[in-house]
Amino acid sequence: MIKDYFLIAITSLKNRKLRSWLTMIGIVIGIATVVSLIGLGEGLRYAINSQFGFLGGDLVSVNVGSTAGMPGTTTVEEPLTKSNVDQIKRIQGVRMAAGRVLDDGKIEFNDKTDFTVFTSMPNGDSRQGIEEVINYEAARGRLLKDGDKYLTVVGSSLADEDTFGKEIVPGSKVKIEDKDFKVVGILKKKGNFMLDSSVLMNEDVHREIFDLPSDEYDMIGVRVKEESNIDRIKEDIEKLLRKKRDVKEGEEDFTVETAQNVVENLNNILLSVNIFVWVIAGISLVVGGIGIMNTMYTSVLERTKEVGIMKSIGARNSTIFTLFFIESGLLGTIGGIIGILLGVFFAASLATIGRAALGSDLISAHFSLMLIFGALLFSFSLGVIFGVTPAYKASKLNPVDALRFVK
Repeated sequence: MIKDYFLIAITSLKNRKLRSWLTMIGIVIGIATVVSLIGLGEGLRYAINSQFGFLGGDLVSVNVGSTAGMPGTTTVEEPLTKSNVDQIKRIQGVRMAAGRVLDDGKIEFNDKTDFTVFTSMPNGDSRQGIEEVINYEAARGRLLKDGDKYLTVVGSSLADEDTFGKEIVPGSKVKIEDKDFKVVGILKKKGNFMLDSSVLMNEDVHREIFDLPSDEYDMIGVRVKEESNIDRIKEDIEKLLRKKRDVKEGEEDFTVETAQNVVENLNNILLSVNIFVWVIAGISLVVGGIGIMNTMYTSVLERTKEVGIMKSIGARNSTIFTLFFIESGLLGTIGGIIGILLGVFFAASLATIGRAALGSDLISAHFSLMLIFGALLFSFSLGVIFGVTPAYKASKLNPVDALRFVK
């Protein structure tokens, strides 16, 4: 019986092809918008999470300024110091603390220039700690050692021939801020744009090249002994720095964040964007639902005599209601399927174009089964919700009046 209902509904939609397509436009646009934009947003979220995937759950980052970020994003009067590093090391539960200096600068090779981020490497045990935390590995050559003077290690994407027209290999000569350096190693590719395009040099050389004071840092990396204590240690660091920098709670000129905090904050921002997308797309979906209701009302009027005939030969009210109800549900479902296909196509195409134009792996599309199933269920629900009233109206038609109906 249900199969017959569906066959009758499909035949009815086929007989009104143009009207059916026009009715589904609102659903198609809304679902395509939701799927494409949320797919791109999810792709960005996955890419960003992978960018920070190298950071362990036992890492705390201390940065100068009111917001953490790359050098140059905040104006800072009082930098972090070596004294701060030593004080943080003495906090109970801290396994390792090391200061690092980061600067934007130029690197020249093969008569070409590129601008990137230069990161210092500390001496002694702190060097090994940083290498473990960041998971630095040399794909070719070696990593830096204590005492290396005017030697450097470069990221994999920077060493690629696409950057300078010629591949950088161990032994290559490069200029950093107009000073000659020898490359001793190429970092193993991590899939993280910051690491893969960075340049490492020993801290004393870094300070010399960029003319920096000997006791100032842009950030301090802290590794804790037990992940379960990370929140308590984070609070202890904040209390220590508030006291040493003479600032009140809520007026900090520094930030202390765990790796999970950074990822959670980014995910919250992307979630807000996705909610906004749903709201905008919802307008199109409501318009599409109203279109379904109007079409079903028209269908009831056009088929009044047909309904009268069905009732006169014994069709019950529930049968008539079910027929129109299924028809409206099919309108929503078909519109949803088309919208999903278009949304996937548009998102994948835009991601491909974006990666080619900007050369960034951050631009990608990701479509979860939850997104696809949810969009399809939502489009079906719209169809049946807006089809209830017309279906009810059709089921309540008086068979005698219906048979007399003249278009």
